[in-house]
Order: sequence, then structure tokens, then C-alpha cells
Amino acid sequence: MKPVQRALLSVTDKSGIVDLARVLHSYGAELVSTGGTARVLREAGLPVLDIAELTGFPEMLDGRVKTLHPRVHGGILHIRSNPEHRKAIAAHDIQPIDMVVVNLYEFEATLRKPGITFSELIENIDIGGPSMVRSAAKNFEDVAVVTSPTDYSALVQELGANEGKLSRATRWRLAQKAFALTAAYDIAIANALEAIPTLNAEDTVPPASSDVQKFPSTLRLAYPLVMPLRYGENPHQWAALYSDSSQTGIAGLRQLQGKELSYNNLVDLDACWDLVQEFSDPAVAIIKHTNPCGVATAGSILNAYQNALATDPVSAFGGVIGINREVDGEAAAEISKLFVEAIVAPSFSETAKGILSAKKNLRLVEVRSGKPGARVKQISGGLLLQATDDAQIQAGDLQIVSKRKPTQDEIEAMLFAWRVCKHVKSNAIVYARNGQTLGIGAGQMSRVDAAKFGAMKAVLPLSPCVAASDAFFPFPDGLETAIAAGATAVIQPGGSVRDAEVIAAADRLNAAMAFTGIRHFRH
Repeated sequence: MKPVQRALLSVTDKSGIVDLARVLHSYGAELVSTGGTARVLREAGLPVLDIAELTGFPEMLDGRVKTLHPRVHGGILHIRSNPEHRKAIAAHDIQPIDMVVVNLYEFEATLRKPGITFSELIENIDIGGPSMVRSAAKNFEDVAVVTSPTDYSALVQELGANEGKLSRATRWRLAQKAFALTAAYDIAIANALEAIPTLNAEDTVPPASSDVQKFPSTLRLAYPLVMPLRYGENPHQWAALYSDSSQTGIAGLRQLQGKELSYNNLVDLDACWDLVQEFSDPAVAIIKHTNPCGVATAGSILNAYQNALATDPVSAFGGVIGINREVDGEAAAEISKLFVEAIVAPSFSETAKGILSAKKNLRLVEVRSGKPGARVKQISGGLLLQATDDAQIQAGDLQIVSKRKPTQDEIEAMLFAWRVCKHVKSNAIVYARNGQTLGIGAGQMSRVDAAKFGAMKAVLPLSPCVAASDAFFPFPDGLETAIAAGATAVIQPGGSVRDAEVIAAADRLNAAMAFTGIRHFRH
């Protein structure tokens, strides 16, 4: 156990810092601080020594130099049990520092601000903070380094239980966390700066989606642990959830109720959340094993849910539901009639939460939308990196290749089916009508089998409907199967060497057909 007799506090996030400082002061620790942190502590009635008083040197260069000083780093880094170290600091009148409480300039938050200039970004690269954190972490045998407000409560308890002292185990845990923080911080800076072309000071930094960020020379990943999971896809596989720290998307979810989320729950939630984000109208997707078993848009969430469920009520049992609007009481009452594993939505009304709380095991998850970045997939020996498939098409983008032109209703249905098809495992065929899926053929080895399977799965009458294919028809047989099932219009990318044969088949069967020029394979 080591006492904390002097603590240096310099934090960007000031939440909880007064309470921690007050406990340190109550056990006799001298408080040393900088700038805004010192002001906050003084306003709380705590005695504070300015860093300039400790170093005997004023802050300078617009705050760039304030803690980069031998009196700071000597006070942190000297080994208390080393006589030569003690002699050296005594000779230079350096006082020991037993705790460093630091969190860093918010570089990533600054990077995300629209219109940020290059000079503003550079000024938000912390130098003194990481230096103190690394010094304190290296000397964890004698110094406690605290980098997150989430650690304050446990520290307060331990200080209280041990009369102002901290254990070696605690100091080591904090040091491990500190080195992870500085590593992630440097990765964020390296990734951002590598993607920025030469800029003048007042030039605006390009957004993260800019082409200059496509292929970093080194793919640096730093995702903090959110939580371990009970197991992976199967009970014999270990698993955990990590986050990009944006607090958006499924990794940034807020669970309102229900059982612990599983690996498979999270994968399915991600699939249905991505799908419903395709639509501006109220939309509901019911997912099973990452494939939709029903999707619909309507004037209300209730009607969208009812239509999505009607596509395949048998497969929907035990599925996961994604909703792109707040879940209201009417929708919640209807959903509560079905056994589902989880529901993801931007929010739930108080009425909805009250209704769904009766299902204690049902996982309710709120998610904030975020701009999707590149997708990473692991393969043996390495990683694959690709852009998110965010390609969209509108009616004006369609190339009508058949003799018969599609009606307006067919065009709207085709666009709906196309958006759904993008989220179905290849090979994929989706039958739809009036903003509602009717049959979904997913993950088949041949396109004609996908067309057959989608028709076979249909509970509702197919004729008349439209069909969407995630990739081109290599032969007319897949198209002929879809038309035989009841499709009067078909949307597909085109691009086959046999396009002429496929178009001729559509004309022979009096079907309308549109090419998108975009493929949506999903592996």
C-alpha cells in the first residue's frame, strides 16, 4: 500500500473530479493542478497549487508547455526505493508526485466536428497529457495514474478503506489502462493525419469518408472492450463486444431491459438496424440468422410491423426486430403477442416500455444512428477492408430495358424490394408489393434456386408482385421462375453476357424489367 501525498490533476472531462479531489484532500494530499481544472477545484473550496508554482516556470506558448518540466516528470518518475533517485530529486528540489489524474484533449471529437480547420485539429493533439500518463504508468510501483472518471468511484472507496492509500494491484490495473489509452490515442492521431493531404493552417479538414482515407498504409485498430459475452456463435466459443467509442450503432447501444445480449443477438440486431435505416417511411424488419424473414414500410410502425410479420410469421418466431421510429404503445401491444429475442429502435415511448416490461427476458435496445465507416472482416492470416455498401438508387437511376414499361406502382415496389435485397445473403431474390415483402429467397447457391425458394416461402399471394435480384441473371431461367411465381416486373443489376437473352425472355413474358447497374452481393 502506498499513500497519496501529492496529486496532479489536469483533466479535459471534469465530471467527478471535485469529489475525487475532496477525498484526496481529506487524507492530506496536496493538490496540484492546471488551468481550467484548478479553477473548478478552487470554486469548490479546495486549496490548489498551480503547476507554475510547482515548476517555478510559467505556462507558455499558448499552453503548449506547462507540464513538460523536470519538476513534474522527475516528481513522477523517480523510484522511491532507489537512493540515487532520491538524492537526485533532493539536489534539484523536486517534490514527489504520487498520483496523476489526467484525461486527454478530445482529438477524435474535434476531428468529427464539421468545418474543423487543420490548425484547430493540430492544436488538439495532446502532448503533455500523454507524457504524464506514460511516466506515471511506467512508475506504477510508486505512482497511481488515473485516466478515466469511471475509475473515480472505486478509488474513493479504496482510499477511504485504507486511510488514503492505494494497493499495488490497483496501481498496476490503472497503469495497464493508461498504456491502452495512449496507444489508442496515438492510433487515432496516426489514422487521421495519414488520411489528410497537405493543408494550410486555415484549410478545412476533409471528412472521414473522403477518398484520401481509403487505404491507410497500416490498418491500426483500437477498439475498447465494452463487455465480454457469455459465448460466441456457439457455447464452446468465447466472445466479447468492442466499440469504436462513437457511441453510435449497435456497439453503442443502450439496453433498457431483458436478458444479457448474446453474440448472435448482436449480429442480428446489426443486420436489422442496417436494413431499416434504408427507409425514410416508418419501417420494420424481422431478422432471423441475419436474413430478413419480413420487411415492410407503412404509415405507422404498427401497420409496418403487421405487414412484416405477415410475410413469414413462422420464421419470425424467436427473431429480432428492427424499427426506424420510436416504438409506440400500439406497436408494442401487437409485438408483445409474438415471442421475439430483441427489439432495436431509436427510442421507446413510456407506454411501450410499460407494455413490453411484462416480458422480462425480452431485450429492448436503443441505438443512435451514426455514419457507417469502412467494414473490416477477418480471414486467415489477415483482414479485409471495404467501404460500406451505402449505394442508393432512385427512380430516375433505373434503366428500363424491357419493351413494357413498369407502372408507377411497380417502380415503387421495385425500389422497395431492391433496398431489402441488399440486406439478404447472396444469392438473393426478394418478392414484394406495396411496401411489403412477400417471399425471400436467401443464401442459395444458384439464382434460380433463390427464385424458387423465395416463392416457396411465400405465405401471401404473390401475383401480382415485383422481384428483385441482388446480382444479374446469368441465364433466363431465374427470371422465368420469378415471373412464373407472379412477378410482373423485375429489378436487377444487369451486366450478364446473356443480358440480351434475359431481356428477350422478359419481353416474351410481357414483364417489365429495370437495370440498376449496381450489384449488392452480401457474403
